[in-house]
Amino acid sequence: MRALLIPAAIAAGLALAPAAFAAETATGMIKTIDAKAHTLTLDNGTIYTLPSSFKEKDLKVGEKVNIHWDMRAGKHQASSVTAVK
Repeated sequence: MRALLIPAAIAAGLALAPAAFAAETATGMIKTIDAKAHTLTLDNGTIYTLPSSFKEKDLKVGEKVNIHWDMRAGKHQASSVTAVK
């Protein structure tokens, strides 16, 4: 019985691990946009790296946005940025 319990516990732990890496959401005003570096800084100072396919021209400094992001390689990697109306 004990021999089956340990592998089952390990399997359950591995199945739940991806939930720990779920995307985060942030809301704030755009402080700066660096099109060359593909980064966006919110008014709280957090810098988000934008996807290379992202169109920065759709955003404006001072605009309120929602950002969906993941932490990768120690950086906030944005997957989507949408204006809050």
